Amino acid sequence: MSQGLFSLQNRLYLLGALASLSLLAGCGTANTIGHQLFGLNSGGSDSSGTAPSVFGYAVADEPQAALVGQDILNHGGNAVDAAAAEGFAQAVTLPSRGGLGGGGACLIKMPDVSGKMQPPVMLSFPAGAPAGNVGDRPAAVPLLARGLLAMQARYGQLPQSAVIVPAERLAGEAQVSQALEADLGVVGNALLADPQAAAIFAPGGQSLAEGATFQQPDLASTLENLRVGGVNGLYAGTNAAQFAEAADAAGGGLTAQDLLNAVPKYGTPDITTQNGYEVASLPVATTGAGEALPASASFMALDKTGGAVICVTSMNNLFGTGRLAPGTGVLLAASPRTSPAPELAAAMAYTTGSYAFRASVSGTGQNEAAEAARIGLENALAGQNVPVPEPGRANIISCPGNVPGGEASCRANAAPGGNGLAIGGR
Repeated sequence: MSQGLFSLQNRLYLLGALASLSLLAGCGTANTIGHQLFGLNSGGSDSSGTAPSVFGYAVADEPQAALVGQDILNHGGNAVDAAAAEGFAQAVTLPSRGGLGGGGACLIKMPDVSGKMQPPVMLSFPAGAPAGNVGDRPAAVPLLARGLLAMQARYGQLPQSAVIVPAERLAGEAQVSQALEADLGVVGNALLADPQAAAIFAPGGQSLAEGATFQQPDLASTLENLRVGGVNGLYAGTNAAQFAEAADAAGGGLTAQDLLNAVPKYGTPDITTQNGYEVASLPVATTGAGEALPASASFMALDKTGGAVICVTSMNNLFGTGRLAPGTGVLLAASPRTSPAPELAAAMAYTTGSYAFRASVSGTGQNEAAEAARIGLENALAGQNVPVPEPGRANIISCPGNVPGGEASCRANAAPGGNGLAIGGR
């Protein structure tokens, strides 16, 4: 991430937006979150000289989301709380690849209530196909929020509202990052053909540039519904009916029953061994030869217990259908009936038996996502630096001394050229 992305005023705004977490978490005022900001994409020490208040790392493909994750860790949250908050925040700041209208999958390795680390599990919440096949721009059933809420409800330790508040505030006002600007440059005028999208991403008739502020008040209202009502804030009752009606107005062809029926599913990840460690991975999708795959985005977190989460999301197409459901602020993902399945690539290495954390890697970059994750993990475990083939990107958290126990050996890196941020340490 290049230096100068945000002005001092904008940095202070984001700090203020995150400060409310201290109230929700029962802590004091928010700590300064300026360590390693804006210009550094690797973590392991603090460029400002002020150490994080707790050990932990947050990494995301959009910097504001990573900052939210670190702040959650600093205010008593575990890796699941941090990852869930990153996911909601990135839905606001990088809706092109991880909006509420999309879906994804996570690898989760957390301790039980006694503190004993448990084997990793997989949570799958893809942006799925609706029961019908209607609409002039068929949309996927949105599962991102439901997946993040399910994960946080099972493993989180903060109030569920705490992981939504930062995203809700960012929806009130966020900054255009390099990552979002780059995606806006790819879609060009196609996205802006939708008046709802144009009002957000090109309020003056031209796509917003890096560093500009943008506001999504309707999305803030949708997030408020989720904060107040939990899953029912979008997926049941009147809220589901209203969202389905809005999606139908955008040509999506969704029904309230689609929203009610779509649920995230826990499962067992693929397990292999590598360099003396066990490795849990998201299953690799089988694709047709030469078929261009949708873009994806990732976020991850590691906490002081060695709890770790990696999530990868997609809209099944860059900016999904290119249309927002009116009045909701939600950009609709493309139906899997009209788009190929994205490559959701992530892997986590740990010690056999004790499940002590060693490394986690996410892979993005369309058709090179799985290869990016493979090379990234090999680099982390073997201490090498093999380049990842373009357009692949690998975000990494690596702890050669394992966690807990060897926290001083840890380091995190956001992929060079990927415009994300890795932050944390101690």
